[in-house]
Amino acid sequence: MHADLIIVGAGMVGSALALALQDQGVEVLLVDGGSLSVEPFDHAAPFEARVSALSMASQRILERLGVWQGIVTRRSSPYGDMQVWDGSGTGQIHFSAASVHADTLGHIVENRVVQDALLERLHDSSVGLLANARLEQLRRSGDDWLLTLTDGRQLRAPLLIAADGANSAVRRLAGCATREWDYLHHAIVTSVRCAQPHQAMAWQRFTDQGPLAFLPLADAREGGVDEQRWCSIVWSTTPAEAERLMTLADADFCRELGKAFEWRLGEVLQADARLCIPLRQRHAKRYVEEGLALIGDAAHSIHPLAGQGVNLGFLDAAVLAEVLLHALARGERLADERVLSRYERRRMPHNLAMMAAMEGFERLFQADPMPLRWLRNAGLNWVDDLPEAKALFVRQALGLSGDLPELARR
Repeated sequence: MHADLIIVGAGMVGSALALALQDQGVEVLLVDGGSLSVEPFDHAAPFEARVSALSMASQRILERLGVWQGIVTRRSSPYGDMQVWDGSGTGQIHFSAASVHADTLGHIVENRVVQDALLERLHDSSVGLLANARLEQLRRSGDDWLLTLTDGRQLRAPLLIAADGANSAVRRLAGCATREWDYLHHAIVTSVRCAQPHQAMAWQRFTDQGPLAFLPLADAREGGVDEQRWCSIVWSTTPAEAERLMTLADADFCRELGKAFEWRLGEVLQADARLCIPLRQRHAKRYVEEGLALIGDAAHSIHPLAGQGVNLGFLDAAVLAEVLLHALARGERLADERVLSRYERRRMPHNLAMMAAMEGFERLFQADPMPLRWLRNAGLNWVDDLPEAKALFVRQALGLSGDLPELARR
């Protein structure tokens, strides 16, 4: 099988790139190890444990790809405010979308909802889909990449895009070097029902062992009425503590969670099944080489502190699509490293800056010495009194600053 461009990985980022390139004179083949089927959405079903905090930039990209309506008709939770505080002091800060005249700071959406909405559009597109296809071998063959699947089938294309996640098989088989380190933290994720409404607000407390986030969910599963009592939680803590928390009975886990959250939403009444995810940061030393580009988690994985991972990936996809389509219009060879380097030059500095910021926040709030504790609490309260400074943070969270691709512009 031959195509002009093969995308390995039909996750959220790979699917978005495929849609951005459809009907543009490029034969695109999207390959994935899963089934690529779309099941009817059950509004009464439990929430998926993994969610994403989609920024305004991501929303614009998904709107222009014709995907956003499919997300909204399934299940999404807009939020307009965010409350952050230091559990070891008095520092706190409140962010509001109204400070920059926006309606929302973002939307909390289950990953499967985003994925199904993307796949729904893909099945109605000109993109070639190859399901249940797992990559086993990869090598150069002339000017093309030759991909061998586990069932023996072979695929060939001059341009290969790795969108197959943090443990990318393409990145590994192509020999792309990475810088990576372990955060020595695990994240427990699940959905919980609280005694008090979440008020369409995202909540984050920095504890001595790691950040704890309560993210608002639209709980229409409760008899069709949104009581605003369900939240998605991301609890980052040490591996030993995570192991202990995972062994607790639901009632005991809910009590520990409520205590760690300082009962800001009253008692935690119910918890769904929990997942425990080791946290590790990775960054590819190069995003591109001749005929190859890495996007999304295949290029960079980031601490879930601010929920920016998938937003960075959508911007990667939008910028790469823009670079490729401009090159196509100029008659350039898409697999040329000089063409692909334009994508790397635009995305790598932004991704590195975001990763450095998250790393700095994580280290600052883990710092135990009293002077640093005083500094971070004083800093939070100081910034909370500066509307202009907070507005800058809000614009960053919305993803509307810097070098925006055309798909993310107003």
